[in-house]
Amino acid sequence: QVQLVESGGGLVQAGGSLRLSCAASGRTFSDYAMGWFRQTPGNEREFVAGISWSAGNTRYADSVRGRFTISRDNAKNTVYLQMSRLKPEDTAVYYCAAALSWPVLRKYEYDYWGQGTQVTVSS
Repeated sequence: QVQLVESGGGLVQAGGSLRLSCAASGRTFSDYAMGWFRQTPGNEREFVAGISWSAGNTRYADSVRGRFTISRDNAKNTVYLQMSRLKPEDTAVYYCAAALSWPVLRKYEYDYWGQGTQVTVSS
């Protein structure tokens, strides 16, 4: 089992920045690729960004590429999502997730999920 706890969400104005963190516990963190997803009411959970075990590879959704950066610190068992130039359409609950394979862009490929953190971007 892997337990994931997100933090860092909140309310920010359009154009601003936030950094989300996801702390992992349980099994060996570096065994897992990590991803960030987001979801708004009535919509499917969508892929935002992913990072491989050693952080050598990353993937981004087209909607966030160039504005968001995913990173990880295996010594701290933590994955981050630095979000810049935020837009109102980035408003969502953001989830981190862990997967044993790579690349993983689809939610059903992920094995463990956090509870989510709300990000609200005001216009």
